[in-house]
Amino acid sequence: MLRQGSSGTYLLALTEGLAKVVCRQPGGMVTWLAFRGPGDLLGEVSVFNGTPRTAEVVALTPCTAVVLEAERFRRFIDQRGLIMDLMRQALFRLRESDAHRAELLTFPLVVRLARALLRLAELTSPGQESDVVRLTGLSQEEIAQATGVQQNSARRPSVPEESNRGRGDGYVTHSAD
Repeated sequence: MLRQGSSGTYLLALTEGLAKVVCRQPGGMVTWLAFRGPGDLLGEVSVFNGTPRTAEVVALTPCTAVVLEAERFRRFIDQRGLIMDLMRQALFRLRESDAHRAELLTFPLVVRLARALLRLAELTSPGQESDVVRLTGLSQEEIAQATGVQQNSARRPSVPEESNRGRGDGYVTHSAD
């Protein structure tokens, strides 16, 4: 959807679907930054900074988005006095990022997995109360990225091990179930 390193000549307003925001390191390592869903703006940082995109946005499910040209969007924000709303959104995302980093440092994998699944459930079913939330289009690698599990980590439980533990406890099911 958006490519890391490209210029911020436009942003996207996600109206349907689920996407992930990742940063690709020169050595090939991928760092998960966030999941985004309907109602989220994507790529606004480079639009306001005038810098190349520092992350990429990848669709996890079929997505629909409105393309907003950068200069027109900035004029729209200025004319309607919406800068404080965007600042609140940026601060929310900063707090979200800080909370995620704290989780990575302090919580065991099973808790990080549960929190990642809850975030996804909130994005895919906002305002709905249900005993079942279907998360499709996500690989175990993408969940591993979101929970801070590196591939080939020594002596750490894996996402499949933890999700299988959740399966046995009855709170996680796999598509093959």
